[in-house]
Amino acid sequence: MSDQPAFTLTIDQNKYLSLDGREVHAILTVGATGTATVQTSATEAAEVIIVDTSGSMSGSKIREARMAAVTAVQTLRDGVHFAVVSGTNRAKVVYPPSGDHLAMASPATRAEAERAIARLSAHGGTAIGEWIKLAGHLLTAHPSAIKHALLMTDGQNNQSDDTFADVLAAWSGTFVVDSLGVGDDWVPAELRKVAEAMLGTFDFVRDQGDLPEYFRRLTQTSMSKTVPGLALRVWVPQAARLKFVKQVSPTLLDLTGKRTDVNPLTGDYPTGSWGQEEREYHICVEVPQGQIGQEIRAGWVKLVRPDTQEVVASGNVLAQWTDDLAQSTRINGKVAHYTGQAELHDLIQDGLSARAMGDTDTATARLAKAHRLAAESGREDTARLLEKVVEVDPATGTARLRRAVDKADEIELDTGSVRTSRLRKEGS
Repeated sequence: MSDQPAFTLTIDQNKYLSLDGREVHAILTVGATGTATVQTSATEAAEVIIVDTSGSMSGSKIREARMAAVTAVQTLRDGVHFAVVSGTNRAKVVYPPSGDHLAMASPATRAEAERAIARLSAHGGTAIGEWIKLAGHLLTAHPSAIKHALLMTDGQNNQSDDTFADVLAAWSGTFVVDSLGVGDDWVPAELRKVAEAMLGTFDFVRDQGDLPEYFRRLTQTSMSKTVPGLALRVWVPQAARLKFVKQVSPTLLDLTGKRTDVNPLTGDYPTGSWGQEEREYHICVEVPQGQIGQEIRAGWVKLVRPDTQEVVASGNVLAQWTDDLAQSTRINGKVAHYTGQAELHDLIQDGLSARAMGDTDTATARLAKAHRLAAESGREDTARLLEKVVEVDPATGTARLRRAVDKADEIELDTGSVRTSRLRKEGS
């Protein structure tokens, strides 16, 4: 029995282009299956649990945060290296007491960590970049481990945009960070930047009483990872251009700017750590104009383990020029679906930004269109959230912004826009 998961790569596309066609779109479905119980017990992992302890966390918030951190510690499996960090305008390791390394999870160290967590108190400001920087330094001591940080905050980052950006750039791709925003005084755009840089997720905890369950679930997911990293290695022919590489399921994540050149025609795009799961990616290649009947390989995709350079799966993206209008105008179902999901996200983001700037006309148009697209694509959850921000008359299609919008509803719509739905199978 292998102690590593088996990876599969499936490519969905319509390869046919009209004579003047230049763009080739493909959806890459990457799946990992294997013997999770055997794998996880033997997999080295390192975890940093970061708790916002700024002044705004006083009262019931800090109590819930302590419970959440304890839940995360209890979820760690034996042998995992870990630390608990208190985050204010600086970052401080509260466990282990030495503060310069990670402890190894065991019944004894978990109990010690829980006692340290019980002493957490709320004071000071919020400097998320400092928290990430400290987590990075702690995790660097475990280069072969699956490295993960769990971060929660209830407030706005006090650092300058440039300082925050520099920290994220310095640590981007070195470990995965999953973030949680609690309450309605944090800024989704800030945690979105963390998710994009650190190949993680960010989510909204509307009810602070749910925080322990979020911590449990995210820690459990982290513990299920078995492969520290996997890269999408994409080759395109000379004179072609790889326009973008994006994760489109389960969440939207643009990987285009994260390229590491392998050679002038080939680049690696990081995807983070993996357990038993499936993700989908959208690539677009611009190719030189061809001739009727000509077929080329527009892209060669490999799944590569960066630590060993082992190729675990591969596949081709093809292009063929045709004068058959029916062939060249057919849009692959998965490509159409995820293009629509990306458009939905952009419409929501544009609409909310326009609303914040007081541009009522643009906000109304974008959010109304988003509502229609959400309904058409089966995103009933998103449609319901949109209805709390924009009111659409089903008979006439006329839309207007609601005057009084609960800030928590707006945050939930904002954060939820990065999640995508899978393409429904026929008959389901």
